[in-house]
Amino acid sequence: MVSTDLHPAAAASEVDFDPEDRWLVHPRVAVRPEPFGALLYHFETRRLTFLKDRNLLALVEQLADAPSASAARETAGIPTDQHERYMRALARLAQIKMLVREDAKE
Repeated sequence: MVSTDLHPAAAASEVDFDPEDRWLVHPRVAVRPEPFGALLYHFETRRLTFLKDRNLLALVEQLADAPSASAARETAGIPTDQHERYMRALARLAQIKMLVREDAKE
């Protein structure tokens, strides 16, 4: 669902992802929708990430208007039985700094 390049300068770090927190696309990340999903490019780390799922793109797009990642999932129309799968994908995006917790915006 989320595929990242292996850019050596963009090592992932542990992030405590809570789906009840408000998460946003990092201010230095560009999102480019594509037929397969989207490309995310982080201008600081120069990391390129592929979202290989249009539903995940819809979820990422809903983050800015939702009070939490869980609420964004509901708004994006992702079924409850797929909640864990999509929250794991968001956690991975947070780990590689494509997403940031609202209070940690840089």
